[in-house]
Amino acid sequence: MKRAILAGFLVLLLCPIASAETYRISGKATYADNTPVSLDYVYVECEVGAYECYQYRGTKAMTDAYGDFTVVIDAGDEEDGIDILLSLRGENFTHIIDLAQHQNSPEGKVYQDLRLNQNPAISGVFMGFGCFIVLFVVAFVSVLLRTGRRLATKEGRLEFVGYRKARQLECPVCKEMIFQHEMVKHLIVDHDIEPVEAGKMTGKVMRKTWSEEE
Repeated sequence: MKRAILAGFLVLLLCPIASAETYRISGKATYADNTPVSLDYVYVECEVGAYECYQYRGTKAMTDAYGDFTVVIDAGDEEDGIDILLSLRGENFTHIIDLAQHQNSPEGKVYQDLRLNQNPAISGVFMGFGCFIVLFVVAFVSVLLRTGRRLATKEGRLEFVGYRKARQLECPVCKEMIFQHEMVKHLIVDHDIEPVEAGKMTGKVMRKTWSEEE
């Protein structure tokens, strides 16, 4: 008698498990512009108060590089016709569990594609490339404007073709501006200074310009 009761208890315990079957929902997830939603999660969610759906809440599946996904749940006869939500990137899509369609499918799955209303976010790589292009254009325009201003003057045009105006230095004696290569001659001829001393004086003046440039 005890054995019969135990056997009946086991039958009742195992019946719900035996009646449940693996239910697969496959599809392709895309954005509004038809690009695939790659490597993102599709979650099973439930409407508020849909307690019969709560057992599936939190089940998830990741899309592949092409946006394909397969959500797998266990569904029995009592779950046939239940509404669940497939959630992707904050948007929800209703799916009705259809055991008959699942059983009659040659692939052993039901299909439901998910098309989002949103467009894909701009990639950081493209944003960085765009910033680089903007900076390049700004720098190019700046150089072009500076070059244009220089070419508008005679000195600038001469410098552009390779002629640079000689540097002028202030004479330490008369305070006049003298070309650098003529300073020694100016000190010797105009101020009657010895060549060695003229060279030293010119060197001191030139060192001042070096310190200013540094």
